Amino acid sequence: MEEIQAITAVHHPVRRRIVDYLGLYGASQVTTLARALDQQVGSISHHLRMLERAGVVERADAPNSDKRTSWWKPARRSFTWSAEDFGDSPSDALLAREAERVNIATQLDRLKAWHRSKPQRPDPEWSRAAFSTDTLTWATAEELTALSEALRDTLDAWRAGIDTGDDAVRRPVFVFAHGFPTTP
Repeated sequence: MEEIQAITAVHHPVRRRIVDYLGLYGASQVTTLARALDQQVGSISHHLRMLERAGVVERADAPNSDKRTSWWKPARRSFTWSAEDFGDSPSDALLAREAERVNIATQLDRLKAWHRSKPQRPDPEWSRAAFSTDTLTWATAEELTALSEALRDTLDAWRAGIDTGDDAVRRPVFVFAHGFPTTP
């Protein structure tokens, strides 16, 4: 089970962007993060310390051994949790539900931004490559858990199989899927 501190730390909007940036680009300087995320250096430093306390990021050695600069890297790659994990603590369950709400809003905001960008997309290849998929079927809780694990394994294998050593043009890609009980 995830610690509630890690869950709440990651679901602050600026901290989520920091975690996403470090996940994509690897170890980075505070000034690089501030510039890339259009934030003040002091604000980025504050958020990095919060993420460090939660075990989400850690200090990294400067590639050039320059001790005057502050470098950070992800301490972990993913988070798996449910608000139901915190049923024994009403306050933690409330925080987990709020983090869930913020996470879903972040995911949907990214999807909406992609759809709003359609008129400005210079490369139709990216529009054809993007996808949406869903299904409606019957499943047990165990079968839904197995699907979740299979999707996570598939995404991990897909990400690990990307050859970043070639000259192909790559862009950050956001993939998300939800599976949950519903009614038709």
